[in-house]
Amino acid sequence: MDVADVKAKTEAAPGVERHDVEAVNAAALGSLYKAREAIYPKRVAGFFRNFKWFIMWATLGVYYITPWIRWDRGGDLPDQAVLIDFAAPRFYFFFIEIWPQEIYYLTGLMVLAAMFLFLATALLGRVWCGYTCPQTVWTDLFIWVERRVEGDRNARMKLDRQPWTGNKIARKSIKHTIWLLIAMATGGAWIFYFHDAPDLLWLFPRGEAPVASYFSFALLTATTYVFGGHMREQVCIYMCPWPRIQSALIDEDTLAVTYRKGRGEARGAHKKGDTWEGRGHCIDCQQCVVSCPMGIDIRDGLQLECIQCALCIDACDSIMDKLDLPKGLIAYDTDLNINRMAAGETPRFRFLRPRTVAYAIILTVVGSLMLYGLLTRDYLELNVLRDRSPNFVELSDGSVRNGYTIKIYNMLPREQTFVLGVAGLDAPELHLVGDPQTYDVLPPLTVGPDQIRSVRIYVTAPEARLPGTHQSPVTFSVENTEVGTVNTSQTVFVVGAR
Repeated sequence: MDVADVKAKTEAAPGVERHDVEAVNAAALGSLYKAREAIYPKRVAGFFRNFKWFIMWATLGVYYITPWIRWDRGGDLPDQAVLIDFAAPRFYFFFIEIWPQEIYYLTGLMVLAAMFLFLATALLGRVWCGYTCPQTVWTDLFIWVERRVEGDRNARMKLDRQPWTGNKIARKSIKHTIWLLIAMATGGAWIFYFHDAPDLLWLFPRGEAPVASYFSFALLTATTYVFGGHMREQVCIYMCPWPRIQSALIDEDTLAVTYRKGRGEARGAHKKGDTWEGRGHCIDCQQCVVSCPMGIDIRDGLQLECIQCALCIDACDSIMDKLDLPKGLIAYDTDLNINRMAAGETPRFRFLRPRTVAYAIILTVVGSLMLYGLLTRDYLELNVLRDRSPNFVELSDGSVRNGYTIKIYNMLPREQTFVLGVAGLDAPELHLVGDPQTYDVLPPLTVGPDQIRSVRIYVTAPEARLPGTHQSPVTFSVENTEVGTVNTSQTVFVVGAR
């Protein structure tokens, strides 16, 4: 019976007050939602658990240590290897320096990340979720702390059922204190990616750091503590869109953590010395369930909640060892192989499939284009912005003047000299704003290392040499006198209706 049925029958009943109806409706609505049941994953040992430990410590090490790696770029440039410098603005990644106008590199990087994730999912299911997702990594760390302070599964369950004693308060306080310290370290490491780490470490506790760094620190600290310590599987199930997206990326050839029903069923308890004839190898010990950080039963098949962490494989393999049975009752396998084994056929794996080939081709093409762009990038850029208010000025002698803002980007770590030229007009007069002289050819301009120089110029064309149309195309050029590279930018010279 749904809420509408309850409401209709209650309202139709004679002698029922309105507040009783509302109470019944509220109770019926509340029954649609189940309160969260705490999950106490049991510690397991084995290949996949050790591999997850390695990934966890490696990724945490990269995250916390990277801002402190130094990289000498010379001059006044920052010596932090990885830095997102909003003040400059620049993005530094070791020897690579990305400028704001090169946002297409960020676009390419996002495409590469998406295609790599699509390819990994098509081949290995939710391998990202199980091993390298930040939510998984920090939840693993928080569970490790919890286990060290409160004990394994049974000890934690017993402690939570106990009344609040001195021992319970002490253990809970120690656990949450460590969680908060980890969360603070997480938020602190994040802000170091946006400011010089040693300077910020000195300024932050003194209250002299940028306001944005305090906000980011508080936000990352709070989310890490709440997500890793309290919400855990709820983030994966309810907040993350990836479980819903993955269903469009996997197919029957995708390797995923799978319970091999043909070998495991019919399941049931087993006593030492009993025969295995007429039954499966699953003894229904529930070890795969109690070891799962998501609290699910992998024997029910591929599920939205399963993050493919493979801890159930280690748990089941340990039981198979004790029973002197082959490992692999739960293993990485494909749906097609399960069907093949049920039919008595030989399992096989097909990695080259239309979708995996397509993802690999996109990865190769986009990666090659980005590499080519980085290897052949021009370290000189020119940007020209024409004044629009006013569009043009007609002088007393009949000549017309247009104003332009010129930006010269010197993306080299040393000072460069540039010659600025204008083509497209017949004998224009050039005037640098702030310089009383008028030039036929502008004097050389110097731009500091890794800097942008902005200059305003007026271009004046005599009346006798103006075109008959209301505007004429002009080309600005800038030449690096040291290396001879030239960069151009096209715009127009507006002369009005003539």
